[in-house]
Amino acid sequence: METISVHASRDYEVRIGSGLLTRTGELSAPLIKGRHAMIVSDSNVWPLYGAMVQASLEDAGFQVDHFVFPAGEQSKNTDTLVRLLTCLAQMGMTRSDAVFALGGGVTGDMAGLAASLYLRGIPCVQLPTSLLSVVDSSVGGKTAVDLPEGKNLVGTFTQPHLVLCDTNVLATLSPQVEAEGWAEIIKYGMIRSQELINFLLENTPGTDIEWVIAHCVSIKRDVVAQDEQDNAVRQVLNFGHTIGHAIERCSGYSLYHGEGVAMGMAIMTRACVRQKKCPPACWTVLETLLDKYHLPKTTDKSVDELLEAAHADKKRRGDAITLIQPQVLGRCGLYPTNYDELRRVLELGMPL
Repeated sequence: METISVHASRDYEVRIGSGLLTRTGELSAPLIKGRHAMIVSDSNVWPLYGAMVQASLEDAGFQVDHFVFPAGEQSKNTDTLVRLLTCLAQMGMTRSDAVFALGGGVTGDMAGLAASLYLRGIPCVQLPTSLLSVVDSSVGGKTAVDLPEGKNLVGTFTQPHLVLCDTNVLATLSPQVEAEGWAEIIKYGMIRSQELINFLLENTPGTDIEWVIAHCVSIKRDVVAQDEQDNAVRQVLNFGHTIGHAIERCSGYSLYHGEGVAMGMAIMTRACVRQKKCPPACWTVLETLLDKYHLPKTTDKSVDELLEAAHADKKRRGDAITLIQPQVLGRCGLYPTNYDELRRVLELGMPL
């Protein structure tokens, strides 16, 4: 088992290894003063792991309730959030009790936000069950739900008390859900790690997965420690996300998040190569990795559609937005710009 310590407004550990869900109660109990647990999960994950986590918590002396919502990004909204908050109140949860977020990115975002809001904040333990949530969204303290006007527009920065990444859960992922997690892993290589890029090129998917997860989490830990509230260097983690979120919104959130990120990275990297802002290898290597991990490289949405959707991006500051652009393999930079330049990027980033 790997243990990574995150130092932020709340210090906590990310533990990575096999069989950790069966130890949820044992590992969480020393961190939680109360003994009332609310497991938040979705309709896909709860039947797979709900009973296991509930039994582990009960064995550790917790009274356990659960809140299960329909799986999918469409549930990540204020209606579901209010129903969850109401459930916490009806079950009599107190400030010393805890929320356990059992699921992928949608569950982690929404459960984390509910925990940060209820009684002005109660503990949250993240139990990520998708590759994307294991390597990225469960760590760093971003919590949010969507509005009709855009993705992740209602949220807080609130660090969890503990993150348990059980590698056994990855065996149950569908090929599409697994692939979207590789999009975030490729992102970490592109922004901060030539070593990770080389590893992904040279090995078959799934090789030494515990090392891959720990490597990504370590990169995120270091970035978050420098800029917890996403005002400067942390924005590098958004590589592919500005365009990716726009693609997701235009699709009515029918795409997986990682698919949008893959398309966003591809469009941005093609544009930068064509503008001679980075060497051609940035695109050829990214293209190779996206193909190897069965990820899309373009979208059928128009430039006008994407530009309109991008105006709702939460990262916008006035009329400016910071674009994350590759410089060389393993390093990206931040480029504050306006929406005229974003239009140019979108135009140049589409396949010829």
